[in-house]
Amino acid sequence: MKIATWNVNGIRARQAQVQEFLDREQPDVLCLQEIKASVDQLPVWLCDIEGYWCYWHGGKGYSGVALHVRKASHPERPAFNHPSFDYEHRIVTAALPSVTVASIYVPNGGKDFPAKMRFIEAMDAYAAECQAAGTTLVLCGDLNVARTDADVHPKERRLNSIGQRPDERALIERILSRGLVDVHRIFEPDNQDLFTWWAPWRNMKARNIGWRLDYVFASESLARTAASCVVQRDVGTSDHGPVIATFADLSSG
Repeated sequence: MKIATWNVNGIRARQAQVQEFLDREQPDVLCLQEIKASVDQLPVWLCDIEGYWCYWHGGKGYSGVALHVRKASHPERPAFNHPSFDYEHRIVTAALPSVTVASIYVPNGGKDFPAKMRFIEAMDAYAAECQAAGTTLVLCGDLNVARTDADVHPKERRLNSIGQRPDERALIERILSRGLVDVHRIFEPDNQDLFTWWAPWRNMKARNIGWRLDYVFASESLARTAASCVVQRDVGTSDHGPVIATFADLSSG
């Protein structure tokens, strides 16, 4: 089972790249963020990608998430939903037979930091509810928080800047305490050059001067089956790279 997440920073600018990515990787689940488009702005072939159950949840020019599930691995259309705390098209979930997957785009917080904190707090409550219900969960997406200083290039570390604040980081750790695991750090626990976002100037992406903002958080039972997790820095022209986690056995959840 392969689960991929990618902040595309505008699906209309990246639609060919997304199709190429799907053709090459054939993920079982694809989570997209910052699609910046409503369904009526997308071409027909993209609204209903061949071989996938597609769910687009976006508005014109801002925010938006999508979640796509491969029909070959899940022949029946999953139930797509939005937790009650969704606003500005920031979260969609798919209930698969053995796992619930969420595509998430946390607010940046630059314009309304309290709203960002409320959203992350609501994510924590949602994770706690899933844990209490015994639901195997995967939270994917752009969480707009670097977990630790190791998740920010030394040139980009700034004490108490948004995305690096202790209160934000504490909330992310609280979410992980709900029986979840940061899958990428299973495989690269000490890699301080592991980033998923690079500012779109001064050749930052090519120089790998970035932040790790995009994650796959999985329930412990599922995380134990993880076979790999990688970021593809050289894929596409978004300022984020796709993150792909592969699990050996999803049914164990």
